[in-house]
Amino acid sequence: MTETDHRQLGVDLFNRTWALLEQGERSKLEDDEMLNATHASAYHWSRVGKPENFARGEWQISRVNSVLGRGEAAVYHAERCLEHCVENGIADWDLAFAYEALARAHKVAGDDEEYRRNLAAARAAGAQIAEADERGLLEQDLAELAG
Repeated sequence: MTETDHRQLGVDLFNRTWALLEQGERSKLEDDEMLNATHASAYHWSRVGKPENFARGEWQISRVNSVLGRGEAAVYHAERCLEHCVENGIADWDLAFAYEALARAHKVAGDDEEYRRNLAAARAAGAQIAEADERGLLEQDLAELAG
């Protein structure tokens, strides 16, 4: 498989996962597809991507697990997302969304203290996002999460 193939599959599977996340109601088969697609996307990016791609893959895997009510897996992948950001000096919206993922995952896992701590960290990191549109997306997610 070529680098181009890995890159295209990574993009396509990420986008398919996102479409399933936005779909709202899904069947069990679609939930399985969503989980498999996000892992497959991260795999393909692991072959050709940069640290930002690795962080975003872990973020999406965490989001899927949160949506599916799988707190332990969601926390694990959110922590990996944050690790990629910290180890590689990735900031801006990637860092803010890493904390958002941790807050969401801990909420699903039932750890209120960690949920609140990471929610505050997401808000603080979000204030540093350069682009207003991206800051708005984070604020929207955090409002939904806190609501």
